[in-house]
Amino acid sequence: MPKLDFSKPLYALAPLAGFTDLPFRSVVKKFGVDLTVSEMISSNALAHNSKKTHKMLEKSELETPYSIQIAGSDLDVIKRAVEIINEKEGIDIIDLNCGCPAPKVVNNLQGSSLLTDLDQMGKVIETIKKYSNKEYTSVKMRLGFNEKNHIEIVKIIEDAGADFLAVHGRTRAGKYKAAVDYDAIAQIKSTVSIPVIANGDIDSPGKAKWVLEHTKADGIMIGRAAVGNPWIFHQIKTGEEQVNTSLMREVVLEHFDQMIDHYGDYGAIMFRKHLHTYSKAGFQGASAFRNEVNTVSNASQMRDIVYRFF
Repeated sequence: MPKLDFSKPLYALAPLAGFTDLPFRSVVKKFGVDLTVSEMISSNALAHNSKKTHKMLEKSELETPYSIQIAGSDLDVIKRAVEIINEKEGIDIIDLNCGCPAPKVVNNLQGSSLLTDLDQMGKVIETIKKYSNKEYTSVKMRLGFNEKNHIEIVKIIEDAGADFLAVHGRTRAGKYKAAVDYDAIAQIKSTVSIPVIANGDIDSPGKAKWVLEHTKADGIMIGRAAVGNPWIFHQIKTGEEQVNTSLMREVVLEHFDQMIDHYGDYGAIMFRKHLHTYSKAGFQGASAFRNEVNTVSNASQMRDIVYRFF
């Protein structure tokens, strides 16, 4: 089982619902990311044996180390979800979501609303730690729910036995709009003795370098900035500012092939949203291209259009 190497900065792909599925993660993995995380999985849906949810546990063989992120607060349900994950080979980490701001998640004392009940949050972490047969237990958190109380939160996370944590530097109230508080991430890093991964608005190699220096974090996690730009990890690691167009084409086609592989022909329709973001990288005729792919659902026809455009 691979050990997470925190002796140098660890680069992680953040979980993003609707985007960081297996095809996308396997492409990002090829281009330099160290750690991939599943989309957020409802412990409830897992415990109730939802077929669709079980499929979300699948990973590409490239994904090592690999983390499954679960959401939930009911200890019996969490235990059952962990037992199901225990049966799967090739998973190294179970991560608890304490950051998702979506109302349907928050209303069930899941995601960021766990930050309103730190006692329960601690019990959930302890339950995962107790029943998991995986190497690591981790937490992805925000700085608080309405107000920042990040120091109180991280002490409980550490005491409950988490092996490392990822911090999105906003409160739940800040959604994705408020300024990211990198000073708070630096405070967290100096408070706990477990590794800390910084997350939030890291969208370029320069910003990644600055955040690592400023926060002294053990790694960074990138989510939205990797959508349509999965080579960002390659840029960060190599220092290349410009990505050559042949690499871009290779990435886009590889992603497309993975989608068809994973979802069948319907993957072509699902891939439209990715083509919208990929084409924003300064290509000529991008809006005409987007209009064209919106009308195409045949996989081989779409592949030809993609090949010509990129």
